[in-house]
Amino acid sequence: METKSSDAFSPGPTPTFEESAKESLSDSQLRRNLGKATQTIRHKRAVAVEEMPDWEGLREAGRALKERVVRHLGEYLLQLEESVTRAGGEVHWARDAEEANRIISGIVKDKGAEEVVKVKSIATDETKLNEHLKREGIKAFETDLAELIIQFAGETSSHILVPAIHKNRAEIRELFIQELGARDLSDRPSDLTEAARLYLREKFLAAEVGISGANFAVAETGTVCVVESEGNGRMCTTLPPVLVTLMGIEKVIPAWQDFEVFMQLLPRSSTAERMNPYTSFWTGVSGGAGDGPREFHLVLMDNGRTDVLADEIGRQALNCIRCSACLNVCPVYERTGGHAYNSVYPGPIGAILTPQLVGIGDPGPDSLPYASSLCGACYQVCPVKINIPEVLVHLRGKVVRHKQYMGGPRSKLDPENVAMQTVARVFSDPELYEKAQRLARIGQWPFARGGSIGRLPGRLAGWTAVRDLKPVPQQTFREWWRNRGPS
Repeated sequence: METKSSDAFSPGPTPTFEESAKESLSDSQLRRNLGKATQTIRHKRAVAVEEMPDWEGLREAGRALKERVVRHLGEYLLQLEESVTRAGGEVHWARDAEEANRIISGIVKDKGAEEVVKVKSIATDETKLNEHLKREGIKAFETDLAELIIQFAGETSSHILVPAIHKNRAEIRELFIQELGARDLSDRPSDLTEAARLYLREKFLAAEVGISGANFAVAETGTVCVVESEGNGRMCTTLPPVLVTLMGIEKVIPAWQDFEVFMQLLPRSSTAERMNPYTSFWTGVSGGAGDGPREFHLVLMDNGRTDVLADEIGRQALNCIRCSACLNVCPVYERTGGHAYNSVYPGPIGAILTPQLVGIGDPGPDSLPYASSLCGACYQVCPVKINIPEVLVHLRGKVVRHKQYMGGPRSKLDPENVAMQTVARVFSDPELYEKAQRLARIGQWPFARGGSIGRLPGRLAGWTAVRDLKPVPQQTFREWWRNRGPS
């Protein structure tokens, strides 16, 4: 087995989820911020979805469309390249994060620009584009309000849709006073957004290059789509004369008509709205005849995605439309926040996507499939029906097999491995299973008290430290069935 590398994560081993979660759980203010925000979003989403009598049909349509893309990805990407080129744009192919960054910085430097404005793009966070541009002497200004807050704070996003979900209004006010010099600023949302608006308006008007992500790109027409709630994305994609879009290759959709499905699924699942306040579409260049870029570059990035495609179970992760619904219902995310995942993709979707993009072998990403209670809430709300629990269990198996492979023959002596093999052998043989039940009835008597087992010895104590076990009953169902007499 080989381990892939990616600029989506810090070089070298990353902390495990367990290590980072302990730090997050000790922050009571963080837990309050997350709890309030996720509970509010969950309630609003439930109301918005309840309005749709055909919601399950829409989910199934979204799943089918994304799976069709995965099956024919190569064909749709070539069609997209042809459509974008025909509309006056230029398409670049990037094998990994490093190549994507190099392409984008090269375009910016060719234009002689020293500053760029950006609309929120997880793909550029994945490649660490801002850091790369800084090394090249180029300043990137985030224009999404939450991303701007994160940039000012020198932090990373903690949520796919609401990157600053871990901060409250008072914290944001202090940050704006420090960074913007707004002395008499209150913590009212309207005042905070006005301060950011005045700051960003100058950046928009002066920028020669805009950089965006993409929610979707249509193979049939070459149209790129960005959905957002503030209008900053619209400014970023229309005012600068040069626009560069970085897009993961899985974001392509076959036809314009497919927006009929995704424009109903995405807003309700993400912001609990019937439609996004700002939905921007552009096809190629404006030619100077109106709003929009006079030069357009589309960078299609792989960065591990074709490796994910090779896994028939794990490839479901590529169906994600970045709505963040799974984060908002996840009991683990609600308590730890996004930073505990040490990835630009936090929450349940990050737990299945990150290990596949970077490859099995780093203890940090390898721990993410275990950052789940397997309650299944994420699967129930996913608008494109990604079976996240199935992929989590699948990836846990891959992590275990990798450890055994790396450990060699000695790994067979691992106590957990020996125990699991023994249990598998006993459970596969009815006679052995019944003998084990009889032995367990005898062996449990020192530990059974008051109808439960509250404490086990040795390494098993970790299990009973937070839960009780029911003792093995004096008569099993099979024994009762045999002894019940003729019916």
